[in-house]
Amino acid sequence: MTRLSVNVNKIATLRNARGGNEPNVVLAAKRIQSFGADGITVHPRPDARHITYEDVRDLRQVVHTEFNIEGYPSDDFVAMVCDVKPEQVTLVPDPPDVLTSNAGWTVTEHGNMLRAVLDAFKAAGIRTSLFMETDETQIRAAADVGAERIELYTESFAVQHLKKGRQAATPYAQAATWAHEAGLGVNAGHDLNLGNLRDFAEAVPHLDEVSIGHALICDALYLGLSNTVAQYRACLHPVK
Repeated sequence: MTRLSVNVNKIATLRNARGGNEPNVVLAAKRIQSFGADGITVHPRPDARHITYEDVRDLRQVVHTEFNIEGYPSDDFVAMVCDVKPEQVTLVPDPPDVLTSNAGWTVTEHGNMLRAVLDAFKAAGIRTSLFMETDETQIRAAADVGAERIELYTESFAVQHLKKGRQAATPYAQAATWAHEAGLGVNAGHDLNLGNLRDFAEAVPHLDEVSIGHALICDALYLGLSNTVAQYRACLHPVK
């Protein structure tokens, strides 16, 4: 069954816009888990514009499902992750000033660096994942450098889904098959929402987990957090 991990970055963005501690990221994570989410994702960035390293450490105390930390493998990020010991770390190739993740790894160009970082995380008992596009060469290279999973970058799917519907998932289904053949688990995330998630989940085999933040938190403004988590879970596990 595909797991739903909720990214709480946008809750921290709202908090930081006013200062103080409302909305409370830790309380939100506790509630989201109680409403049925299978995990919590965070993506701290160097400018701390939403999730901070302090938030990461505070969340570690309350996330009892699965904690997934995303980020670029700078020295301070690697040290923080090894200290906090989440269940999973997802490495993304973001430069410091990027607004949101917008590309997957070119593993063939960064293999030596990634291999060393992945080895450090695995030595700490942390499952590793690389943010990837649907290129077969790069996916197989991810397995070669020691990743345990990939996270498919799904913005292109979301854009194409508006025109093609479920057919837009075809490259992702193929990519997931290549990943599975290479011994990799398959995650996915970016711009998945209530309008496209069911088609993606039904079309893509071997899908272990989706990580959803922006769309889910936006929907929660209209639908309520509990109802929104339930609706996203229903997309992943429709009643037959």
